[in-house]
Amino acid sequence: MQSTDLGNKESGKIWHRKPSPATRDGIIVNIIHTTSDYLPKVLRFLNVAFDSSGDCLIAGDHQGNIYVFDLSGNRFNLVQRTAQACTALAFNLRRKSEFLVALADYSVKCFDTVTKELISWMRGHESSVFSISVHASGRYAITTSSDTAQLWDLDTFQRKRKLNILQSVGIQKVFFLPLSNTILSCFKDNSIFAWECDTLFCKYQLPAPPESSSILYKVFAVTRDGRILAAGGKSNHLHLWCLEAKQLFRIIQMPTKVRAIRHLEFLPDSFDAGSNQVLGVLSQDGIMRFINIQTCKLLFEIGSLDEGISSSVISPHGRYIASVMENGSLNIYSVQALTQEINKPPPPLVKVIEDLPKSKLTSGDLKIKVTSGRVQRPAKSRGNQMQTRILKQDLTGNVENKENELSDGLNKKRLQILLKGYGEYPTKYRMFIWRALLQLPENHTAFSSLIDKGIHVAFLNLQKKYPIKSRKLLRVLQRTLSALAHWSAIFTDTPYLPLLAFPFVKLFQNNQLICFEVVATLIINWCQHWFEYFPNPPINILSMIENVLAFHDKELLQHFIDHDITSRLYAWPLLETVFSEVLTREEWLKLFDNVFSNHPSFLLMTVVAYNICSRAPLLNCNLKDDFEYFFHHRNNLDISFVIRQVYHLMDTTPTDIHPDSMLDVFVALTKGQYPVFNQYPKFIVDYQTQERDRIRNDELDYLRERQTVENMQAEVDQQRVEDEAWCQKQELLRKAEETRREMLLQEEEKMIQQRQRLAAVKRELKVKEMHLQDAARRRFLKLQQDQREMELRRLDDEIERKVHMRDQEIATTVKDLEMRHLELESQKRLYEKNLTRTQEAVAEEMREDADAYRQKVNLEEHTFHRLIETDQTQNQATQQREEAEEKDFRLKSEKKASVLSDASRKWFLEKEIEHTKHPCNEVVPRCQNEQVASSCLPPRSPQLNDISEMDSSTRISLSQRRIQWDTMEQDLVERVRNLRQRLTARARNRCQTPHLLAA
Repeated sequence: MQSTDLGNKESGKIWHRKPSPATRDGIIVNIIHTTSDYLPKVLRFLNVAFDSSGDCLIAGDHQGNIYVFDLSGNRFNLVQRTAQACTALAFNLRRKSEFLVALADYSVKCFDTVTKELISWMRGHESSVFSISVHASGRYAITTSSDTAQLWDLDTFQRKRKLNILQSVGIQKVFFLPLSNTILSCFKDNSIFAWECDTLFCKYQLPAPPESSSILYKVFAVTRDGRILAAGGKSNHLHLWCLEAKQLFRIIQMPTKVRAIRHLEFLPDSFDAGSNQVLGVLSQDGIMRFINIQTCKLLFEIGSLDEGISSSVISPHGRYIASVMENGSLNIYSVQALTQEINKPPPPLVKVIEDLPKSKLTSGDLKIKVTSGRVQRPAKSRGNQMQTRILKQDLTGNVENKENELSDGLNKKRLQILLKGYGEYPTKYRMFIWRALLQLPENHTAFSSLIDKGIHVAFLNLQKKYPIKSRKLLRVLQRTLSALAHWSAIFTDTPYLPLLAFPFVKLFQNNQLICFEVVATLIINWCQHWFEYFPNPPINILSMIENVLAFHDKELLQHFIDHDITSRLYAWPLLETVFSEVLTREEWLKLFDNVFSNHPSFLLMTVVAYNICSRAPLLNCNLKDDFEYFFHHRNNLDISFVIRQVYHLMDTTPTDIHPDSMLDVFVALTKGQYPVFNQYPKFIVDYQTQERDRIRNDELDYLRERQTVENMQAEVDQQRVEDEAWCQKQELLRKAEETRREMLLQEEEKMIQQRQRLAAVKRELKVKEMHLQDAARRRFLKLQQDQREMELRRLDDEIERKVHMRDQEIATTVKDLEMRHLELESQKRLYEKNLTRTQEAVAEEMREDADAYRQKVNLEEHTFHRLIETDQTQNQATQQREEAEEKDFRLKSEKKASVLSDASRKWFLEKEIEHTKHPCNEVVPRCQNEQVASSCLPPRSPQLNDISEMDSSTRISLSQRRIQWDTMEQDLVERVRNLRQRLTARARNRCQTPHLLAA
């Protein structure tokens, strides 16, 4: 085991001598990274990912250093320093030099490995991203964290969708199914949903696992064809789900030492068409065990208890396993070395020792049953003796043995014996045997150089001529045809090349290298002399077939000639499609088991045998269309009978017309570089520039040869035959040129007609567009008119409603004013009545007071008369004065009575005003509003203004009178007081005067 320390180097070799991994551990190289720049001396690798080719991988350590390892070129390069740990990697984008890395700051970045520049920076996660899944087309990617999953468009690096979930239900993994447009989302509650990538429509949900083996899923893996889902968790049970049937079809129990499963990964195989059978299971002990999910057998394991594995990734083509170890190093394993014991060919079923006479053997003497890869012993006979088929040893010499010895320990003669016995090779080992028979060199470097040139211009629009439903199959076909075109220029203009290569592409679509080399080997050996009459079918090959058919079945050939059916119709369709149109998959595989095991002439003999075996329906055909349909569609024919007929033709055909005398023996492709293929007329490739020179050179050669072989009649005849052949070839070329010119003229006429139809369609569309615009304008004008009419109607209704409301308010106001006027009149009459009563009461009181006062005065006068009876003379003047004063007093008393009546009236009015103050306050604003409203309207009645004027004048007069009455009341009270004082004083003086006189 080699070990490589990256150190502080940014580039270098991965290994310094050719690795030779041992079968025991299969390790190609162990990669460690030590440095003195950081505190820890050993930098631990965290994640690793392969690119789509499988020969290049990318790895990141916990310090953010990203390295690219080219296993085919034996180089490593430091492409980026992110300065933070990476949590996930993806290297299978559509642009091969770009990769995605998820970092510890929850962001995802895209870098270029060539320019080492940052392409994009994608944010949006709030927790660590632990998974990145890229679509098969490389256009989309899904980044998954514990709380969300986000779908990104890698062309614009914009987020398309985001999957939000409840906090109680976490995400385990969200990823694309291989070669599919389906997204699979797996949650912590064991629910699994399938979504359509474009519409995000939920396609289906897998049912819950049975309670007897219920485990919480944590890790998942899907086969390359997307049909089987493997799930595991903290248990030693594995659940296998069939995604087509949407049901759990198998539960696998791992050994008891496995307590939990940390990682699952299917091991791809070049010959299983994506239905992977080997599953890698990484358990808690750091050992990754590889089991066959069909037989449930342990095949091999990597890692150990001392050197445990943390995580593993398998390359897409299944050649390498990259594992991040628990100590932080990186191990690269060789799958071929690990499976060397498994892939060994099975031991021979029967040991070849001695041959017995054929008459002694019967069909029931030897019975061999092959079940689950084990060979059962033949059943014993009644005599408890087991008969064994014994064959003589072949003693023909070492030279023939070396020719028959193939790679991987196989022998061609033994394979042919096995093939004749069973009619076909075992399905499990067919691809292995084919690779050995064809001696494929597997030139990875040469093939990579052809693939790196890209898609050839001649096959850019291949899907238009050959619409294939599977995009992967179309892509592989394009790459294979482009590699063939880059290998030899003749294949750029070979029209039947896609038909020839398609069955092999469909068979080897998961291993493009094997597919290319199988097709190239087929062209070199079984397509000999096919391109000498290019671009026409190989007339020489078809002539061989016609000669053999004429020898073995003249009647059928004469039937073809009578109905003008040439070999271009009954032989060439079978050859250019290598029988893929007329045979099923199983029949085709059985046929090519025999084709690859025999001389290249076997394929031509198969064409003759197919016609001879189908002579009955062919003799019944009379129309050319019937013949064409027969040789382009499947027919009810036993392929085993056809193969037996081919072997019969190979043995009974004379040597002079046998194709093997004109075809070379099998030649394998050379190792390292592919051989140069130039077995075609080069003038066709550059027809316009080289045609005349080639013809001139041929004529000069012909004249020179004619002069030199003038005396030899046999050579002259031979030359004449060559000339005729050359003339036929020229005639064919001329016809081909005329045909192409006619095709060009027809295409030009079709283009002119299409342009005319297109112009007519454009005119019709323009007229329709004008009509539509006119109709739209009319509808718009009518809509505007309707809207305006509706607005006018609405305004009229609004005006009428407001006028009606105004009239109602005016009528209501008038009625309220009339009622108020009546109330005021009634209150006025009531006030006047009460005032009259009050005045009368006050006047009566005043009269009573005046009478009392008069009686008092009379009493005083009587008293005074008694006092002044003696002195009437002296007091006459005084009496006169008193009379005058009495008159004055009477006047004053009357005046006082009037004042008091006025005061009482004033007091009564004030009480009434105060009593009616609050209702008046409520009525006044209303009246004011009514006055304001009525002021806006034309006058209806003069009484309204009179009432308002009367009310205002009444309020003014009452206030003035109240003030006057207060003043007068004070003056009157003061005067009455003074008068009483004076009268009292005078009476006292009068009483004192008689006493003085008496004295």
